[in-house]
Parts: sequence; structure tokens; C-alpha cells
Amino acid sequence: MNILVYGAGVQGSYLAHVLIRGGHDVTVLARRKRAEELEQSGLVIRHYLQRKTTVDPVRVIRTLEPGDAYDLIFVTMKFSDFEAVLPILADNDSRHIVLVGNNMDTYAMQDYLSKSGRSPKQVAFGFQTTGGTRANGQAICIRAGHGQMVIGGLNGAIPFDSLLEQAFMRTKYKLNHHHQIDAWLKNHMVLVVPMNMVILFHRFQMKQIVRDDKRMRQLVAAMGEGFRVLVSLGYPLTPVAQASWITRHPRLTRWAMKLFFALPVSRLIDGTAVELKALIEAFTEERAKSDVPTPSWDALEAELLIQFQHERKKEYP
Repeated sequence: MNILVYGAGVQGSYLAHVLIRGGHDVTVLARRKRAEELEQSGLVIRHYLQRKTTVDPVRVIRTLEPGDAYDLIFVTMKFSDFEAVLPILADNDSRHIVLVGNNMDTYAMQDYLSKSGRSPKQVAFGFQTTGGTRANGQAICIRAGHGQMVIGGLNGAIPFDSLLEQAFMRTKYKLNHHHQIDAWLKNHMVLVVPMNMVILFHRFQMKQIVRDDKRMRQLVAAMGEGFRVLVSLGYPLTPVAQASWITRHPRLTRWAMKLFFALPVSRLIDGTAVELKALIEAFTEERAKSDVPTPSWDALEAELLIQFQHERKKEYP
């Protein structure tokens, strides 16, 4: 198959690696320094837990032209970056697109691509359960097993599911189909946003996070508040066991969070303030529709906003 991976961060790099090893003709869209790294050294991935490094040759493009046709396009990027690439995707001839990553606007994005495209578009949404960062020209990838993606369509089954199955047929990568992918992504956001608010507040100093009992309590409480907001708006909790555990056992959840932040692997979390702001703003719109109080979420958000403003004043006095 002729496949494009649009984005060459950790997520896109590992996905491209899997598809290349699956025997497909894979192209990666990257820009600036990252494009040069891929052209000069290939797709270099340090598999952190597996203690190995792989190198794959890969075709690199810097722009997606309207006439470039691919069987599948996987778009792997931050939530804050999706808006800029939607017009480019709409103007391209390829018909089957998977938007991979945090997403609070799935229906709006699908609507835009279906109505603005120069060719009919079929869209799915996914989240790849890998993490990591990039350093020295390589992607440092944290994954369990051979990697997996939670994936689904908004209107029933994914219409191009047979293409997806074909894409991963010769790999051990798992596609976990979810019939309520929009709700799954919103539930996931409720988990990651409070965590990242605390991480950015402490500037990725994980030992400080572990010692900050006040914000650890706020973090877990904010997750519970987020789940209650979703329920009040009619979204199902999914996976329900995860949400139930966090809301019923806040103390144990807090200790589990502290254990995670104490592990060396937690230092490889690659979060950005820009994406966090975009997710917070999107969830603020959801919270405005609900009458559920969110004091812990509000407190974390307010403290982080003050820090952002303070740092901005330092940068632009």
C-alpha cells in the first residue's frame, strides 16, 4: 500500500516504522530540521523499554500537493496543529484519512473534511498508546508490546476498515476498535490535561511533583470533576472501570500517580504548553454547558495561567 504519515514526532515515527516493517511504501511528511534528519540518517527510533535501536530508510516530503494520492493518510500531531492541516488535507485527492492524537473537535473536523474536500473524504479518529520524546535526531519511543491504536469512526463502523486491516496485516501492532471514539478521546483528555497542568507548572521537574501533595490532590480531584462534567453532558465514561477507580479511590490514584512521576520513564513525557492551552480552551466550552462545579480544575488552570503570563512577561518585558 502507498501510505503517508503526516507528522514525524514520536507518534508518527513509530507508526511509520511499523508500516515500513509491514512491507508498505511509506512516505513521511516532515519539515525543517526533522526532514533533514530523516533524509540524512533515516528513521531512527530508540525503543526505550525494549533497549534497542532501529533504523529504517524512508521517503520524505515537505508539502502535500493536491494531486498526491495515497491509499491511507495518518495525521499524527498535536491537537493544536490539526486546524492548520485540515485545508491541506481537504485539497488533496486522497480519500481515506485517520486523525491520530488528542482531539476535542472530532465532529467539526469530519464535517469540514467531508464538505470542503475536492474529493469525497472518509475520516476515522485514533489515539496511539505510545509516548516519548525526540533527541539527537532520534525518536525515543515508550511502548508496551508492539504498539496499538484505539480507533473508530463517528458514524458507525469505519467505512475503510478493510484498508486499515490490510495496512497492519503483517505487523503485530493492534487496532482496538471503539464504537464511541469521540467519548473515548474526551475521557482521555480528562486524564491527561490535569497531569500536564501539574507537569508544566513544575517545568518537568518530576521530583518536585511527587513532593507537591497539594497539587497531587488537586490533580486527582480535577480528573473526577472532569468525568462528572462529561456524564452531565451525556458522554459515556469509557473505559468505565478506569473512571470509576479514579473517582472512588482518589487516595490510591494519588499514590499511583506519585509512583509514575517517580519513575525515570516519566521524564520522557513530551508535552507542550500550546497543545495544553488548546485542550483547556476546548474543555472550557464543554464545562460552560454543565452545572457541575470544578474547583480543583479551576485552581490548577488559574495557577498555570498565572505562570504562563509571568513567563511571557520575562520573555517580552
